Amino acid sequence: MKLPLTFEMTTTLEEFRRRLPAAVGNASFLEENGAFVHREDGRSWRIGLEPLVPLQAGVMQLERYRVDFQFAGYAEREIEDFMARFEMYFRRGGG
Repeated sequence: MKLPLTFEMTTTLEEFRRRLPAAVGNASFLEENGAFVHREDGRSWRIGLEPLVPLQAGVMQLERYRVDFQFAGYAEREIEDFMARFEMYFRRGGG
C-alpha cells in the first residue's frame, strides 16, 4: 500500500465531522489545523482536508476536499482495515 493515501471527496465539512467518529471506530481524535489527528501508544493517524474548487452541478455547488491519510506505527493490514472501514462509512450510491 502506497502511503500517504490521497483522494478527492465531495462532502460538506459538517457531514465529514458527523460521519468521522463511526468511520474511525470511535477512536478519539482532535481537530488541528484542518486535520483530524489520533495519537495513542506511540502510533498515530492524521486525516488532512484541503478545500478544492466546488463542483458545479447545474445550480448546485458541491463542496470538495482533497483528503490525505497519514499513518505512523501501524502495520499494512491495520491500515487496510482502517481504510475499508472509512470507505464503508463515507460511501455513497450513485446512478
